[in-house]
Amino acid sequence: MSPAEIDAALDAAEAAVAGPKPVVLRGTGYWQVVAALKRDRVLADRYADRVGAIDQAAFRSWAPIVVPFWLGTILAVVGTIAALALVGLAYGAAEPWNGIAFLAGTFGLIVATHGLAHLVVGSVFGINFTLWFAGFRQPQPGIKTDYATYLRASARNRAWMHAAGAILTKSIPVLLIPSALIAGVPFWTVASLIVLGVAQVFTDVFWSVRVSDWSKYRREMAIAREE
Repeated sequence: MSPAEIDAALDAAEAAVAGPKPVVLRGTGYWQVVAALKRDRVLADRYADRVGAIDQAAFRSWAPIVVPFWLGTILAVVGTIAALALVGLAYGAAEPWNGIAFLAGTFGLIVATHGLAHLVVGSVFGINFTLWFAGFRQPQPGIKTDYATYLRASARNRAWMHAAGAILTKSIPVLLIPSALIAGVPFWTVASLIVLGVAQVFTDVFWSVRVSDWSKYRREMAIAREE
């Protein structure tokens, strides 16, 4: 796209975000601009701030639950600590409470650490974040990128930021199996961890590669291979 075409598309997108809610960017040319900027670092640096402002305004019109970045991060860290504490309780509790505490802690870790994984890896690669959110399409807490810094990052780094949450989420049940065995939890607890790990792999293969973290990873890696 030429600079004139980009300016015209962004003008239309800015008019859309200033109009009725929810914002509809389809038809403005905004997403064509995003695709062009991802493949041209010079254009990305020139237009990233403008595109990022449009993205934030459009996103806020969609997400029904929005939490400030600092508060969401604190809640995620506290949730992680609480989940680890539940896992720790399993070492001293009697059956079946040790197994229940262990599984509750496992699910808590999966929920609390997914966004933190995106945050840590993205921050290493220079990607900033603006808020935490939840919605009907994504009941699990998510973290929103600052799209200006996202576009300025390399495609490969963007890809690994997306993959980080999926990798950690899928790893937690497997990584906790040795801990469960040491804690002496009931057999059904260990079996549940195995089933959960396998179920998440199937979820990745049949769903996430099309609409979630792995689909975004594949999209950005495809761009990286063009560079």
